Amino acid sequence: MLELIDKGSAGADHPFVHGGFHAAWCWDEHFLEYFAERGFRAVAVSLRAHGGSTTTQPLRSCTVADYVEDVASAIARVGGAAVLVGHSMGGFVIQRYLQTHDAPAAVLLASVPPSGTLRISLRLFRRRPLLHLKTLTVGDARDIVGTSVLARETLFSPYTPEPVVRECLGRLESESIRATAYDMIRGPLPRPDDVKTPMLVLGAESDGFVGADLVHATALAYGTTAEIVSGMGHNMMVEPGWRAVADRIIEWLGERGL
Repeated sequence: MLELIDKGSAGADHPFVHGGFHAAWCWDEHFLEYFAERGFRAVAVSLRAHGGSTTTQPLRSCTVADYVEDVASAIARVGGAAVLVGHSMGGFVIQRYLQTHDAPAAVLLASVPPSGTLRISLRLFRRRPLLHLKTLTVGDARDIVGTSVLARETLFSPYTPEPVVRECLGRLESESIRATAYDMIRGPLPRPDDVKTPMLVLGAESDGFVGADLVHATALAYGTTAEIVSGMGHNMMVEPGWRAVADRIIEWLGERGL
């Protein structure tokens, strides 16, 4: 069973898909209520083995294809024409979903690019080689964000208040090694030429996980221009500047009559 946090009842449906180590709660911190108050139906899904979503398989063996299936199941439960919003790994999952499904629009926040996580993994390895090697072998994937210092280094900007970092750190979960270290490197990778959905691609200036260069590469692959939000880190939906990100999404959707 998939956990859905569902707020609002009017307007278009907007499923929010979280990234690695997170669950639906990260959207419920600010975004869901904010969008619901502005006339949207905002629904966040926890992918299998995340948050309150269950699965019969070990988390380490969950695949990107499994997560794509979860997104399709969530949209089927919500009904209607769904505008998709995905963060980090969730953005990658949405890209895969859109190869075979239509949607009025999609928003990618600090998303893993269609080229996958190879360049991201190499950067993490160069930054902390022993730690990264441990997560790929005998450790837990969560180890790379497992302390306040590591979480800030990867997920937050230098300006994020320490209580915000610590509160998020306490809720982070493990992640599937199969999905992050195999599927998003070896493939199958998204095929941007097969995706016709209009996209808003947003990145963060101080992102220690998905750098601005990768955000620009994602936008280029989908025939659009990336927008980089200053003063923010990877977790754009829970940082103090989250409202500017939400307002930009709402403005962009309004320009398209959504």
